[in-house]
Amino acid sequence: MENILQVKNLSKKFGGLIALNNVSFEVKKQEILGIIGPNGAGKSTLFKCITSIYKPSSGKVYFEGKDITYLPTYKKVKLGMAITHQIVKPLKELSVLENVMVGACYGKANLSLKEAKEKALEILDFLGLYDKKDLEAGKLNVPQKKRLEMARALAGKPDLIFLDEVLAGLNPAEVSKMLEVILKIREKGITILMIEHLMHAIMKISDRIIVLDHGQKIAEGTPKEIAKNEKVIEAYLGDPKFALKLVKH
Repeated sequence: MENILQVKNLSKKFGGLIALNNVSFEVKKQEILGIIGPNGAGKSTLFKCITSIYKPSSGKVYFEGKDITYLPTYKKVKLGMAITHQIVKPLKELSVLENVMVGACYGKANLSLKEAKEKALEILDFLGLYDKKDLEAGKLNVPQKKRLEMARALAGKPDLIFLDEVLAGLNPAEVSKMLEVILKIREKGITILMIEHLMHAIMKISDRIIVLDHGQKIAEGTPKEIAKNEKVIEAYLGDPKFALKLVKH
């Protein structure tokens, strides 16, 4: 399968703090790639450097074979990239429908207002938010805001989407529903990178997993390979028995 994203020796420094240190990996089209690691490992910083929310200190990012390292975020969105935020950021005073229309208008497809409304309604139906379309976005509960964040990103018709802890704060039933949604997104031909601390979920859904610790990539492989990796057990999973349960889950 052809690569959609290549990250080469990506580093990010904040003064004397090295948040990312020469991180490299590739992502294949329609793959679900999980990113895990302890708090402060550099996971969100990695996403922000790839999408130009942060400017990398060094290294390269290639999308569809093109060097996009220092392109501004809005140009990366136009190329087909989208990101959801760990802390949801709805446009609170706009309706749910209007929030998603914003994503449609400024995404890859560059839709008109009429087209954006049609696309937004389609996405809201897909994510189970259609009945909330006229509600002010700020009045949604946490699981609904997570779905709205995803809806706004999907409305731009991305080829690659970054999901930053979309399962955080959800109960087990909501987690199961969100995992179903993520798999359906992949079925639409969209490649997914996701950061997650909920190990049973990330192990279940990912094709491959990358593990970060102190800004460095310490492991990469299938969920089974990661669960058996001694470095990962020591740095993050902690208990070998727990790690084995993850792959049997």
